[in-house]
Amino acid sequence: MERGDPHERFTQLLIEYEPQLLRYVLVVVPHRADARDILQECAVALWRRFSDYDSSRPFVSWAMGFVRIEVRRFLRKRQRRAQLTSRAAELLLRDNQALTTDLDEREHHLKFCLETLSGDHRKLLDGYYYNELSVGELSERDGRSREAVYKMLQRIRRALLQCIETNMRGVEA
Repeated sequence: MERGDPHERFTQLLIEYEPQLLRYVLVVVPHRADARDILQECAVALWRRFSDYDSSRPFVSWAMGFVRIEVRRFLRKRQRRAQLTSRAAELLLRDNQALTTDLDEREHHLKFCLETLSGDHRKLLDGYYYNELSVGELSERDGRSREAVYKMLQRIRRALLQCIETNMRGVEA
């Protein structure tokens, strides 16, 4: 995704992270229509400055800076109607930024941990999460009982969680 049409690359990144950016805005601006307006303004600003984006850094972190600016601008414009004070909003945004950073770190470790899975386990997870197959469909496909599929999924999830936590502790040490 490094090369190619910048417009296409920008569109892909924006589509990928739009739900996360919207959740971030909704922390401070409870009305979905207002949040969408803010996100639209952010998209325009992001596109204008996309040539400044350093692709070696996470797009979502870069975009969050624009979101914070647009949220502050919105709150100033609608100060009388804002449901939160600017200070409370700032605290919420800061907390959400810490959460976003933690989620980014967990996602990074999850990708690493997924690489350590056996082919069968990876195939099962891909079927369940990416292809959205039901447990019944997976049990038919793999020739296992539904209960066996449930238990395997549970064990794989537990192993992934343990792997993520172990790797995060290793980073903190």
